[in-house]
Amino acid sequence: MVMTELIPGIRNCVRAVILKDENLLLLRKSYEDGSERFGLPGGAQDAGEVLTDALQRECLEEIGSKVAVQGLLYLADYFKPRSTDPMTYRHQVEFFFLCQIPENYKAHNGDHPDKHQVSVDWVAIDRLASINLTPADLTSLLLRENLLAHPIYLGKFEP
Repeated sequence: MVMTELIPGIRNCVRAVILKDENLLLLRKSYEDGSERFGLPGGAQDAGEVLTDALQRECLEEIGSKVAVQGLLYLADYFKPRSTDPMTYRHQVEFFFLCQIPENYKAHNGDHPDKHQVSVDWVAIDRLASINLTPADLTSLLLRENLLAHPIYLGKFEP
């Protein structure tokens, strides 16, 4: 990647890893070209906002529920491709937190879902390799038997 392809600034992003009965809670997104991608709930941290407050806000907006934050799982640099011509990338620092959802939670979109978000789905962990999970590097990390047996800083994620 040539440095001129990066847009200025680094963005902090928070992600919720929510597990229940061998399933992972994911946002399903649909795009104009007919493609579909899945991603973890979460998004950008606002200036002056604590990471866990950003995670609560994003979860309320996207999945319609607060979460109980249990701890930091992973930290990674992600150079997210943007739909521009020529192609550009946004440098994001991704904070992945293990979270719990209330027992009575039913998967649904929150009041302010992401632009391309069509639903919130429980996806079986053993199906992760067969879906388009973004970033793709997450698939192998979330397939591990014990999510806590890993280094926290993962280095650079590839698009």
